Amino acid sequence: MPTDRGLRSLVTRGFAQMRADWDRIEKVDRYLRGHHDDPYMPSTATAEYRRLARRAVTNFLPLIVSTPAQAMAVSGYRHAGASSDAVAPEWRVWQRNRMDSRQHPIHRAALQYGAAYVVVLPGEDGQPEIRGASPRQMYAEYDDPANDAMPLWALQVERLPHPGAQETTRAWLYTATHIYEYSVTLGAEDSITETARVEHGVTLDGTPVCPVVRFAQDIDLEGRVTGVVWPLIPVQDRVNQTVFDLLVAQTFGSFKVRTITGMAPEIETDADGNPIYDENGRPKVRPIRADASRFMVAPDPDTRFGTLDETPLEGFLSAIEAGVRQMSVISQTPPHYLLGSIVNLSAEALAAAESALTRAVHEYQNSYGESWELVLALAGALLGQPYDREAQVTWMDHESRSLAQTVDALGKAVQMLQVPPRELWSKIPGVTEGDVERWKATADEQDTMMRMAERMAEALRRPSMKEPTDEDRSTAP
Repeated sequence: MPTDRGLRSLVTRGFAQMRADWDRIEKVDRYLRGHHDDPYMPSTATAEYRRLARRAVTNFLPLIVSTPAQAMAVSGYRHAGASSDAVAPEWRVWQRNRMDSRQHPIHRAALQYGAAYVVVLPGEDGQPEIRGASPRQMYAEYDDPANDAMPLWALQVERLPHPGAQETTRAWLYTATHIYEYSVTLGAEDSITETARVEHGVTLDGTPVCPVVRFAQDIDLEGRVTGVVWPLIPVQDRVNQTVFDLLVAQTFGSFKVRTITGMAPEIETDADGNPIYDENGRPKVRPIRADASRFMVAPDPDTRFGTLDETPLEGFLSAIEAGVRQMSVISQTPPHYLLGSIVNLSAEALAAAESALTRAVHEYQNSYGESWELVLALAGALLGQPYDREAQVTWMDHESRSLAQTVDALGKAVQMLQVPPRELWSKIPGVTEGDVERWKATADEQDTMMRMAERMAEALRRPSMKEPTDEDRSTAP
């Protein structure tokens, strides 16, 4: 077991590592919430310009995250070689922890920041508890960050104090055997005081492990992550700048301006014909009003009337669309999702248009699926279940296919490939593990009743089908 001094050094290191990535994570969080950097404006910009700058924020980033996140939902968990009718004990833990809904914030955090974490611990009733954690509040250290499944240790904080601020917060250090709670004050002199410790008892294949699982879909061989938002922030800034320029042109130059040259302005006079002066001693000029019901007539023959054309807005609109398409290409999001254009396509053409998104979602599912299998393995270990390295989670099918197409394909698999029908029920879009379990129970009940009815019918047919014996013939009248 590490010494108290060694444990406090881990806490200090965890805070330092979280601060090292804090600028990136906080900027991602700020942009997702719509608090973007201002577009370029002159230093002498007026309040009206600044109001237009606030209106220019057109935030596409939440949609970039929501699109793949909404296409991912774990719908089941099955051990290798298990019967299709069997429900794994780990899946019951999943349902007790309401993970059907709580899995989505974990997926979103991993997509947003590049990583998210899940902690598995025994609850007060002895049942495993599964809790998600944001990278804004947790750091985990690995011996080999690109390949190791379990961390050496992890630090979770209540909040990360601002640099230089004398603030006190709570922190929890997870090791392979214990959870340590600390009261931490960071400032001119750091103060780290242990307030509690408890042995968590989480093992994997009989070996004590740190009960933290990382979710990261784009981790490289050096352990670095970026997420889907960070590379898109420069493109988002360009879109905001173009929208701001559009608003400026629309506000100040999207209408025709009438001009008059060579005509002296008309001075306002009172009832006695005397000029009226303003507060600065200058004579007031009567404004020239022009509308569809008036003719403009000037007494001076040298007067010339003209117009200044409005600023065309098509170039700004095209530039905005080009920026959005760049964002679509980089994020592998279908363009019609971002542009809002109506796509009147067949199911096959729509699937082809979404092929890039489908490939990205499959990559995310492969990565997150391994993490969820590890989470459920830790939960199973707390229940006394052996570690099944071949167990797999199943994902709900969200691909763009018509229900008729799917049912027709599954029916052909049953007829032509002799695939058992029950094994394909989970392949129907929108069907959950609970639906399949209920269907199988109903089918078993119907099969039992059908067999009973057949046996009863067979028993009723047997006396009438019995051949008469010699004794029956002799006693017959």
